[in-house]
Amino acid sequence: MQNKFLLLSERNRKDILDCMPHEGDISKLADYFQNFSDSTRIKILTCLSMMNMCVNDLSTILGINQTTISHQLKQLKDQNIVAYKREGKILVYYLTNNNVGDMMMYAINAF
Repeated sequence: MQNKFLLLSERNRKDILDCMPHEGDISKLADYFQNFSDSTRIKILTCLSMMNMCVNDLSTILGINQTTISHQLKQLKDQNIVAYKREGKILVYYLTNNNVGDMMMYAINAF
């Protein structure tokens, strides 16, 4: 059975399919954007877009227990969105890419 398109030409179809990300890249994109589906992670990312912070400071400013903050930071770290540096006994977290804050603001302004 032949596919018949109403608006799409065969050339358009080919162009679209040529630009389609590979399955591995699609999976990476889905995993990356899943990080923005949790309100606690968005709050953490917002704080870290303003300044580098430790778990205690994030917990205090957000009013969320340290265990929850640490769990969410681990997920963000596993996706390479945040990293940390040790300052004495304290781990200071920071964004690995400064565009994260810009991307969140773009999304807010989009609707």
